[in-house]
Amino acid sequence: MEQVFSYIIGLGAALMMPIIFTILGLCIGLGFGKSLMSGLKVGVGFVGLSIVTALLTSALGPALNTVVEIYDLQLKVFDMGWPAAAAVAYNTAVGAFIIPVCLGVNIILLLLKGTRTVNIDLWNYWHFAFIGAVVYFASHSIAWGFFAAIICYIITLVLADLTAKKFQNFYEGMEGISIPQPFCAGFVPFAWIINKALDAIPGMNRLEIDAEGMKKKFGILGEPLFLGIVVGIAIGCLTCSSGSEIVDKIPYILGLGIKMGAVMELIPRVTVLFIEGLRPISDATRELIGRKFKGATGLSIGMSPALVIGHPTTLVVSLLLIPVTLFLAVILPGNEFLPLASLAGMFYLFPLVLPFTKGNVVKTFVVGLVVIIMGLYLVTYLSPSFTLAAHDVYANTHDAAVSVPEGFSAGSLDFAGSPFSGIIYYCCENLRWIGAGILVISTCALVVYNRIRISRIDALAEKD
Repeated sequence: MEQVFSYIIGLGAALMMPIIFTILGLCIGLGFGKSLMSGLKVGVGFVGLSIVTALLTSALGPALNTVVEIYDLQLKVFDMGWPAAAAVAYNTAVGAFIIPVCLGVNIILLLLKGTRTVNIDLWNYWHFAFIGAVVYFASHSIAWGFFAAIICYIITLVLADLTAKKFQNFYEGMEGISIPQPFCAGFVPFAWIINKALDAIPGMNRLEIDAEGMKKKFGILGEPLFLGIVVGIAIGCLTCSSGSEIVDKIPYILGLGIKMGAVMELIPRVTVLFIEGLRPISDATRELIGRKFKGATGLSIGMSPALVIGHPTTLVVSLLLIPVTLFLAVILPGNEFLPLASLAGMFYLFPLVLPFTKGNVVKTFVVGLVVIIMGLYLVTYLSPSFTLAAHDVYANTHDAAVSVPEGFSAGSLDFAGSPFSGIIYYCCENLRWIGAGILVISTCALVVYNRIRISRIDALAEKD
C-alpha cells in the first residue's frame, strides 16, 4: 500500500493533472479531448512553475549561504525546504496512508453536507501527513498521528468552503475553485483580524495601494520586474565582505538581480496556463450542477494555491519580505531558525490573504510580517519532533535530501510555520485528552456551522 501511494505522489503534479482532469472531465461530460487539453495545460503550468522556482532557488540559495558565512550567523535549526519536509512526511507510517484516509473523510463530509469542496490537490496532502508525523513521533502513537492529520484536514476543508466565494470573486478565472491547503488556510483568521484592525486606523481604510496603483504612482519603481532586480542586487552586495569585492563581483551581482527580476516576470506568465486549463472544467462542473442538482450549489474543486501566486501583490510583498525575514531571524530573541531553502515558498503565504486585503500592498505586507514572525517561532517549537521524524526516515531510506547535519535540528517554514501545525501539535502533545476534546469540539462546531450555511444556500437556490 505504501509503495502504491508513494508511486502516485512520485508522479508529481505535472503528470497527475492530465490524468485527474481527463477522468474528471469525462465524469462531468466534457469530452476526452477537452478534458485532456485542460489537464495538459495545468500540467505544463506546473512544469513551468517548477522551472521558475528552481531558478529562484539556484540563484538565491548560494548567495544566502555566503551571507550566512560572512556574518557568521549561528542558528541551530537547519532549513530543509518543502521537498525534504514532504519526503519526511510521506515516508512515515502516517504519510503512507494519508491519501486514502483523507479522501475517505472528504467523501463522508460531502455526503453529510459538511463541505462542498472536492480536494484533488493530492500532492499537497503532505501537509496533513506532516502534522500527523510530528505528533506521531512526539507521542509514539500512530492513533494520535492520524487524529492530528484528520482534524487538520477537516478544518482545512471547512475553511476552503468559507473562503471559496471571496477567493473566486477576487481572482479572475477561478470560478468553481477553492484552496484546501492548510498552509494557506491557517493564515485566514490573521488576514481577517489584521485587515479589520488596520481599517480601524484613521486614514488606513482609504489607503488603496495595490500593485497596479504602485505602478501608476512610482512608475518603473513599482514594477515587480524592477523590484526583483533591485532586491537581487541588494542581496548580491551582501555577499561581499568589502567595497573592493563588490567591484570585482559586479557581473555576479547584476546577474543575480536579472535572475530575481526574471522570476517576478515569469511567474505571472506561467500561471496564465492554469487559468486556461481550469476554465473548461470549472464551466462544465457548474453546468452539470445546474442541470442535475438544482438544490445543491457552490461545489468547488480543491486545487493548489500555485494557480494564483502570480498575482502582482503576492510577487511584490513576497519579494520585500525575503530580506526582512532574514533580518528578523537574526534579531528575534529565542528564534533558532534561519530560513534559506524555504524562502522560495514565500509566495504561498498570500493566496487566501489577498481576498481579505483586496490586494492592498501595505495591508498584505503587515499580515505577512506578523505571520512570518509567528512562523519563525513555530518552526523552532516543532523542530525537536520534526528532527526525530527526519532521522527515522533517513535511517530507513538513506535519502540524502532528508539528512540533518550533525549538531542541527530540522525545520521548514512550509506548514511548520503555520498556526494549524502549532495549535494541533500543542493540543495533542501537551494537553493530550483535554486538547483532543478541544480539537474535536471545535472541529465539529465548524462542520455543523458549515452544514447549516450550505443548507441555507441550497434552500435559497431552490426558491430561485
